[in-house]
Amino acid sequence: MAPERGTSDWYFTSDVDEFLAHAQDFLRSRPDLHTIPLTVTEQLRRRGPRAYGDQPPFFGHLARSDGSVAAALLHTPPYALHTTPLTADETAGLVDRLLALGHPVPGFSAERAMAEAFAAEWERRTGAPGELRESLRLYRLAEPKAPSPAPEGRARVAGASDRDLLIRWYEGFVADAGTREGRDGADWADFRLSYDGVTLWETPDGTPVSMAGVTLAVAGQVRVAPVYTPPELRGRGYAGAVTAEVSRAALAAGAAEVLLFADLANPTSNALYQRIGYRQVADWAVYDLAEKAP
Repeated sequence: MAPERGTSDWYFTSDVDEFLAHAQDFLRSRPDLHTIPLTVTEQLRRRGPRAYGDQPPFFGHLARSDGSVAAALLHTPPYALHTTPLTADETAGLVDRLLALGHPVPGFSAERAMAEAFAAEWERRTGAPGELRESLRLYRLAEPKAPSPAPEGRARVAGASDRDLLIRWYEGFVADAGTREGRDGADWADFRLSYDGVTLWETPDGTPVSMAGVTLAVAGQVRVAPVYTPPELRGRGYAGAVTAEVSRAALAAGAAEVLLFADLANPTSNALYQRIGYRQVADWAVYDLAEKAP
């Protein structure tokens, strides 16, 4: 799809390389706050436009009069549409453009204030109120610490023989998260295995008991995701140990920033991440949206 220009200077495309040709410098200017578009576009570059589903991705950048980029947008259905922060006027302009294009927006994700503003503007224009689905907190590793007390066992990078386990645990993570989205478990496992993107914690007898994944490094940042321990093995320190280890390994491999999101509805995980050295960057929100009032 060729880029389009609207009165608010939004340019849209479905081509990831075309989008990055305009927005890459802007995204790299704040790798922490732009971790989602950086990570998603890197996967799309490596795996093709269907990396997140059958529908083509949708990108946009907001150009200032001098040609610089003020904001960026991405949407990989069925996941929520995501933007970087916008002013009130820019938010209204974007809603107008999306509605004029007929582009479906079943959900919206952004820093909390931005998400609230978009949901309010969407309701004003469509009459359909947004429903808060998730409240998240973005953390950055600031003071790496080993968990204390640490559980017995050790960490190891997952290999091909762990594929079936990774599929089951990823599907368990998606189910626990209660999201409607989720990539095919086999596809997710195969891609993570291709770059050693999952670390396991195993007990002294070699039994895997927890996992922590890490995204591809781009612009000096990586994001720890997902972290999962089967329900019957929780409360024994395994998640903290594997998260600390995958974070340490990311730093050792050269990452300048190690990030992760935590669900604010889960105080246990938030406290855990802070104990091993993570500090708050920003709060996030995800809203479900309808196209018109019921």
